[in-house]
Order: sequence, then structure tokens, then C-alpha cells
Amino acid sequence: MKKTLPFLLLLLLIHPLHADEGMWIPLLLGKNEAAMQKAGMKITAKDIYDINNACLKDAVILFNQGCTGEYVSDEGLFLTNHHCGYYYIVSNSTVEHNYLTNGFWAMNREQEIPCKGLTATRLVYMEDVTDEVLQDVCDQQPEADRQRLIDMHIATLCAEKVNGTHYKAVIKPFYYGNQYFLYVNEVFTDVRLVGAPPSNIGKFGGDTDNWMWPRHTGDFSMFRVYADKDNKPAPYSKDNVPYKPLKHLTISLKGVNEGDFTFVFGYPGTTQRYVTSDAVDLAANVENPIRIALRDIRLKHYNEAMNSSPALRLKYASRVASIANGWKKWQGESIGIRRVDGVAQKKAFEADFRQWANNRPDYKEVLPQLHQAYERLKPVEVEWTWFNEAVMASDLMNAYYKLYRMVQNGELKSGKLATEATVDALFQKTLKFEASETDKAIFVETMLCMWRNGFAPYLDKKQHSEAEVTRFLNDIYDNAWMNKPEKLKKLVLKCFDKTPEDAFKLLRKDHAMDLFAVAYGYAYTTAKREQYTSSKQEIDKLMRTYVKGMMEMMPDSNFFPDANLTLRVTYGHVAGFRPKDGVWYQPYSTLEGIMQKENPDIYDYVVEPKLKQLYEAKDYGRYANAKGELPVGFIATNHTTGGNSGSPVLNAEGQLIGINFDRCWEGTMSDLLFDPDYCRNISLDIRYCLFIIDKFAGAGHLVNEMTIVK
Repeated sequence: MKKTLPFLLLLLLIHPLHADEGMWIPLLLGKNEAAMQKAGMKITAKDIYDINNACLKDAVILFNQGCTGEYVSDEGLFLTNHHCGYYYIVSNSTVEHNYLTNGFWAMNREQEIPCKGLTATRLVYMEDVTDEVLQDVCDQQPEADRQRLIDMHIATLCAEKVNGTHYKAVIKPFYYGNQYFLYVNEVFTDVRLVGAPPSNIGKFGGDTDNWMWPRHTGDFSMFRVYADKDNKPAPYSKDNVPYKPLKHLTISLKGVNEGDFTFVFGYPGTTQRYVTSDAVDLAANVENPIRIALRDIRLKHYNEAMNSSPALRLKYASRVASIANGWKKWQGESIGIRRVDGVAQKKAFEADFRQWANNRPDYKEVLPQLHQAYERLKPVEVEWTWFNEAVMASDLMNAYYKLYRMVQNGELKSGKLATEATVDALFQKTLKFEASETDKAIFVETMLCMWRNGFAPYLDKKQHSEAEVTRFLNDIYDNAWMNKPEKLKKLVLKCFDKTPEDAFKLLRKDHAMDLFAVAYGYAYTTAKREQYTSSKQEIDKLMRTYVKGMMEMMPDSNFFPDANLTLRVTYGHVAGFRPKDGVWYQPYSTLEGIMQKENPDIYDYVVEPKLKQLYEAKDYGRYANAKGELPVGFIATNHTTGGNSGSPVLNAEGQLIGINFDRCWEGTMSDLLFDPDYCRNISLDIRYCLFIIDKFAGAGHLVNEMTIVK
């Protein structure tokens, strides 16, 4: 009996008993084809990925460097999430033309807005290049020498594969460096904003509903890719024309029902599925509580400011969305890990691994050595978490960080005598800073929290009581020379062409710079940097061995690689779940729920008047379901993570039925541990998306571009 429980836990942790878990490489999807078809898929692996023919992978793009998008017309029109396009919606907004609050719809091509810096990347093909990358590489080599050889092979291969083409190549490691894949990509740089719903639709529910179910957010935005006359990537030009993708998705209005097969095709960012109990414990019980507490403070002050003025709401909207996203995710992750006793699960598997490895010299010491490496890493990771979430919480300290790094890196070199114009340009761009009561409150309270918890001994040298520290911090902010730019400019002018040491002697006359320099120097000493780097390198090396050992231990298991922002397929089924005793979440939400949540006194729950009119008239057109309801969102058991935002959700026929945008809060630990009873991805029902474009916005010309089936 003693052996039975750990072995079952081992199977649960490593071998995907449920088809729902896993992020699968498209090139190797043939290995999953039978399982996917048994689960309900009606197409083939080659319909999804085929190097020789247009396929679904040609309709899926990497949106910038962190989201996914999908082509829905043969004229380069694509969909992604509202929160993915958020920066470009905000950056093109003004108080007079507030596209974030009021939405934006291009009624013709001339009205589409160029988005500087935005890229859309299509995978041309991928290839297993493990043998070439690891040629002449062995584990007995010093890790630094081994990595240099690998980097040299990667650089050579990438150059060879795209020589004479307009493509770009990247090679990424899988299974902690046990395998390598080449990705040849086509990168488009002329991308234009086409449409976005108002925030009261695109971000309905705001941070309160973020990561939660039931969800009623119309989380989508629309862009178009432009190309040159030969349909190839080109910088922005008025002469460019809409790109003709090799494949665009067919959209189904059939909708979803409990138990329906679905799959998500996109670019998941990061998972750590195979880490040890030490890593899970560090995340759930050490780092996450620090991050959450310090972001509580920031969000409190930003929300107060945003509720006081439309201008401040626009100013802070993107920042708050970014801060709150991690803040809430980490809460759910820690709760989920504790609920499934994740640390104990990992330890149970590790006990079995140790027994298996006992007579195998290559693997016998890997877990003890990993534990030792995490013990060395932990204190530095904790200090850096405090620094990054407290010291770097304010705009003031971020401005001093930029100046500090410029001096440290020797960037204040003019090549000739610096002029006031040189320094003015520096302050208008890199060192631009605007003091505010909100930023001051964040600075004081986060630094005070750091001091209370014993991670700011440099403050103890200044003052000792909490009242004195509070006064000291207020004084630091009020008298910071960043608030007196003309005074600081004169000081910076004197720093040009001086050594970093001499420059810092001058700059630390500014007490705010002195505080930052002491804080940074305390957290990022040379010894701590070396301790962090050596520990991480050791962990990476040992994880390579550990994962290899897992595969040898369970040779019949189909291991999926951790996410690394490469194209993946994950599949599962539409399914409700029971988050707690006595509660059942059905797998879809409707417009009725938006009206139930309506609260005109709370910004995040204000309902657009026209949407309310359409609801009252039940004017849903062809987008209603069989019950006459207007579906808004649905949940399924697909294994997703950050980067999957904007990913197409497809049905058994490979037709677009939704846009992935989130996970359920109860299952956010899926980056570390997957629990099929709780882990759900949240998707926008494509019918609500089309309804908003067509009936709400009156932009039916965009829907007419699409291929739609019932």
C-alpha cells in the first residue's frame, strides 16, 4: 500500500490522464491525432500544420511579442484581445478622441490607424534541429563553454536557414535544452488599428472580474496587416495594400454546448510544469504574498486617482491593467496550489524518482543538488522581489533607476563638451518625470512596507520609528531633484565624461538619488548577483538532467514541453465546474448577465446605452443561440497561459468559435500544476464579437469580409 499512492500521484503529475492537459508542438501533432479524434476532432493533424500546404497555422499570428491573433478575412483583417491591443488603443487616444472610453471603428481603409512598432509574425515552418545544435556538445563540458558552443551553432543555423530570403529565424530550447526547434518566421511591420469596442464592453467588469467566471467581457480588438505589392512585409507606406494571408479562419455561428470538443491554437508564453517542490513552494508561499501585498498598495492609489478624473483614468488605465493582471493571478495561483496540496504532490513524485534513480548514477544526486541550488537562490529572490515591487513601484524611483543605469553603463559620454541642449534632450526623453500626489503616496507606502518587513536596513540608518521614517520618505519625495529639473540638469551636466564613481559622488548630493543608490546597491551587490546567476545556471543544468530522467523513467508517456512563446495546440472540452461546495458554474454566459451586473455608480459595470437598447429590444440578429439568448463567453478545459491571449478557439471542424482571453481564477496554478477539475480557459464567444461589430458599432462591412457558416 505504501507504494500505491506515490505512483498514482506520479501518474497525475506527469502522465496526462486527461486529454485536456498539454501544450503540443504543431509539427509533432501526428502523435496526438488519434487522441484528439477520439476526443471529438473531425479534422486531421495536417489540417492544423502542414509544411507543404496552406493550413490553420497560416491563419495564426504572434501579435507583437506576447499575444496571439487570427486572420478572419483574405484582406489581412485579424482579431486579438482588447487587452492585447490596449496599448495601441490608448496611445492613439486623446481626451478629445478617446478611443479607449468610446471605442474606435474604421468605416473605410483610410481611417485605419498605423500602429508604430506593432508586429504580426507568421510561422512559415518549424524544424527539429537538436542534432545540429548539440553537435560536439556534452554534459561534461563546463556549462559556460557548452552554452557558447550551442549559441555558435544556433547563430550559424539561423543565418543559413534564411539566407537569401526576407524571413527571420529563431531557435528555441525545449525540455530544458534536451531538444531544439528552429522557427522560420515572416514578420510584418505595417499593422493598423481597425476596430475596438468601448471600455465598457472591451473591459467590462474591469479588474474585479479579471480571472473570474462567469465573465461578460467583450475582450476583442481588430487590426489589419498591410504588405507591399508583392504581398511581402514592408515598413509603413501609403502605397502598401492589405495582406493576402495563405489561410484565414472560417467562423461558425453554431456555438458551443457542454462536452463539445475545442482546441486553442496560439503562442503560450511560460509554464513550469516540471519544476520541483522547492520552486512551487517559493512561488506560492514566499514570492506571491510579497508581490500581492505591494501591488495592493499601488492599485489602491491608482484607482483613487482614476475615479477622480477622466484624464487620470486614461493616463493610468494601461498601467493599472498590467499591475492588476499579475496581482490577481498570483492570488489564485497560491490558493490553487494550497487547495491541491501542490508542494506535497511534487514531493510525493520526487520520492518515487529518488527510488528509481537510486541505482542510476546519472540521476541519483539531481534532486538533492536541485534542493541545494534553490536554497542558495531563495534569499536573493526574496530581496529582489521586495526591491522590484517596492522600490521600483514609483515613477520617481524609476526615473532615478534610468539615470543610475546610464551612469553605471558609462552612457554620459559626449565625445565633446556636453551642452545644456544635450541634457535638455535627455530629460525630455529618457528622464522625463512628472511628480504627483498619487506617485508620492505609492512611494511612501511601498517603501514603508518594505521597511516594516526588515528589507530596508538603509532606512534604519536614517530614522528608526515608523513616524520618523514616514516623514523622511515624504521629505525625500518633496525635495527630490527630479522635481527640480533645472537643478538636476546642472548636476548631470557636470557628470558627462566622468567615471561612474565620480559621477555618483556628484549625483548623490540629491538625497533621492542617494536613497535609490543605497537601495539598489544593497539588493544588487556583486555577491548577490553572482549567487543568483550561479544558482539559476545550476538549476537550469540540473533541470535538463531531471527532465531527461523523467522521460527515461516513464518511456511510454507523451511529454509536452513547457510553453516558451512558440506556436502550440491545446485541446479539451467545453465544461462547467464546481468552484466550491454548493456552487456550479455553467459553461457559458450571456448578455443577461451583463444587465444583472449593471451598476451606473461603478465605472467597470456601466453598460453602454446602445447595448442596453439592443438588449431590451432583443435585437440580436443571427447571433442569438437556440434559446434566443445572446452568448457572451464560454469556458473549456484547454490548457492555456499568458501569450494565449487572443488565440483562436476552434471547434471539431477547425472553425472559429471564440477568442481565448483568460483563465478561471481557481485554476491559475496551471502554469505549475494542472487540475482538470478546476483549470478552465475563458473565451469570448465569437457571436458576441460579431454582434458588437455589426449590431452595436454598425461596422457590418467588416463582418462582410469574413467567411461565416451556421
